[in-house]
Amino acid sequence: MRVYTRTGDDGTTGLIGGTRVKKFDLRLEAYGTVDELNSWIGLIRSQEINPEDIPDLIEIQNNLFVIGALLATDTTKTDNSSQLIRFEGNILHLEKRMDQLLDTLPPLTNFLLPGGSNAVSYCHIARTVCRRAERRTYQLSETIEVPIELLKYLNRLSDFLYVLSRKVAQDNGIKEIPWKS
Repeated sequence: MRVYTRTGDDGTTGLIGGTRVKKFDLRLEAYGTVDELNSWIGLIRSQEINPEDIPDLIEIQNNLFVIGALLATDTTKTDNSSQLIRFEGNILHLEKRMDQLLDTLPPLTNFLLPGGSNAVSYCHIARTVCRRAERRTYQLSETIEVPIELLKYLNRLSDFLYVLSRKVAQDNGIKEIPWKS
């Protein structure tokens, strides 16, 4: 299999289902940002973090591939609704993991300045890219039907990445720096 097809040389790309759209189409902005987020999650996973966090990150990466595929599908040509079943459970899983992690962290009294180590910083970058993916996907939902489960998942995921940044900081003895106005 070749990586290049030359079909995109005209400034278009193919959706799942065969429809061709411009490379600057909002749909591509949405799933391209999800793809970028997936790469940042991979970078977090490659850091020296607690091995117990790796399975969550791998599951998140798999979910992001599914979200990307769902956003890249022309649903007027192809039905992909069977993939949506998994997201209710995944949303609940993220909430449960956040609750577990928050039980081990000091309570927040201020906003925190991102940083402290590469791993903590990458969690914050991933969180902000996740928020952008959520914004792009909400924007896309103004023009095509986007399952609410995807939007909820991206919202929870950004929260999870914030909590993960705090856990990574704690695991590595990094002092959190509160924001001062």
